[in-house]
Amino acid sequence: MAVRAFLLFLIGLTAFSQTRPLVGVAGFMHESNSFFASKTTLEDYRIEEPGTDSEVFQRWANASTEVSGYIAGAKEAGLEIYPTMIANATPKGPLTNECFNAIMGRIIAKLDKAPRKLSGLLLALHGAMVVEGYPHGDAEIVARLRKHFGPGFPIFVTHDYHANVSPEIVRDSTVLITYKQNPHLDTKDRGVQAARLLGRTLKGEIKPVQAIVKPPMIYNIIFQNTYAEPYKPIREASEKLERENPKVLAASVPGGYQYGDVPYVGPSAIVVTNGDLNLARTEAKRLADMLWATRERIRLNLPDAAEAVRRAKAAKKFPVALFDTGDNIGGGSAGDATFLLDELIKQKAEAWVVVIADAAAVDAAKKAGINGAFDMAVGGKTDDKHGKPVRVRGRVRSLHDGTYIESAVRHGGGRYWDNGETAVILVDGSTRDLPNYLVLTKRRSSPNSLNQIISLGIDPRQMHILTAKGTIAPRAAYEPVSAEIVPVDTPGPTTVNPARFKYTRVREKLWGLQ
Repeated sequence: MAVRAFLLFLIGLTAFSQTRPLVGVAGFMHESNSFFASKTTLEDYRIEEPGTDSEVFQRWANASTEVSGYIAGAKEAGLEIYPTMIANATPKGPLTNECFNAIMGRIIAKLDKAPRKLSGLLLALHGAMVVEGYPHGDAEIVARLRKHFGPGFPIFVTHDYHANVSPEIVRDSTVLITYKQNPHLDTKDRGVQAARLLGRTLKGEIKPVQAIVKPPMIYNIIFQNTYAEPYKPIREASEKLERENPKVLAASVPGGYQYGDVPYVGPSAIVVTNGDLNLARTEAKRLADMLWATRERIRLNLPDAAEAVRRAKAAKKFPVALFDTGDNIGGGSAGDATFLLDELIKQKAEAWVVVIADAAAVDAAKKAGINGAFDMAVGGKTDDKHGKPVRVRGRVRSLHDGTYIESAVRHGGGRYWDNGETAVILVDGSTRDLPNYLVLTKRRSSPNSLNQIISLGIDPRQMHILTAKGTIAPRAAYEPVSAEIVPVDTPGPTTVNPARFKYTRVREKLWGLQ
């Protein structure tokens, strides 16, 4: 009997090697801010539908995203990739039902057009998508795909670290893996991991099962730096579990996304094992308990905009980087908040740079031309949460198309960036040695790369005060050049203080919302 089983295994292995399993790849990503009034529509999405021999596919392969990891890991595992589509939009308010249903319909239609039967699916989802009709949009995506393909079909999902993971998506997916690092430098690694596990599953080497445990808390984004205390030991524990226990296939401890007003907001512990559900539950509980045990170490105590600028002016070493947490573009804000700009001008700070998304101001600068006079109220035009427009006087130093490349691995792994048309204003009061720069862009773009300003001829090392509209994401770019980083408790739709929001859908009595 044992000999027969072994022969059947060899036959199956031979068949596997002769015809590579065809694996679908799809992505539908969004980080949705429930407190940002402007909804996300189909027009906000960038949708790419390449063939394997296309320039788009090569761009996917050459980046450092989870999709890049899928491609590399699938090749290693002997899988053939069938790329369908990747839909991505800059964080904003919840998706409209129309937008969600349209993209889901296109994904399923593309999957159904595979040249032969699919053996599995690698699915890139953010994990913090909110839709008008579905609080946990990512869970709805997987539920629809599970219904479409049936109960035995392998669906392997990767999530961002800021995922609000629900029990439903863990139930409906075969394997769910989240980024371990924040800033996100391991995105490609997680894609490779997912593809490898899918390959082993299809060969019959493993039978994944998974469990989730959610501690009853909000883990404030300020403390979600996985390279520092108190989160670093938790990340390291998940890595050690994967490294030292051969039964553990994946262990994830995402910090969650506090701007999603959804039932399962907050951190999670998800453990995937090879057929041992009790082990998965035990280890998920242990990691969740580690999260819960840090709660007294994650209470907010940050300066407001006025105090942060005073502190930066008084610093002995430069540059000081002020992180505008209330206007965190990567968290779904508009990129035109003016609180720090207002204080820098009021306090007559020297040698600073601020980036503001303001298309009308860019047009005014273009009309004035290089070296032309600029006098205009900028920013604060989205709504009353981003501050009031601030009058800026100066001259147009330069004009740019706004495109740049980040060749190093930074937050999220993106390589190609686009601010849209961009103008640099040399603000009145500047000197040659101590210039004050206002960078105006037509598009809002998360400051994940210093090349956002270096490409404009601004050397960050020569500035006294840098500003970045983010919380943790800019650290990978800004830490190497900054003498100090100061997160600032600024107002806005991504304010780090949850007490400023009114939650209506979350589970009751979550620690951290008080």
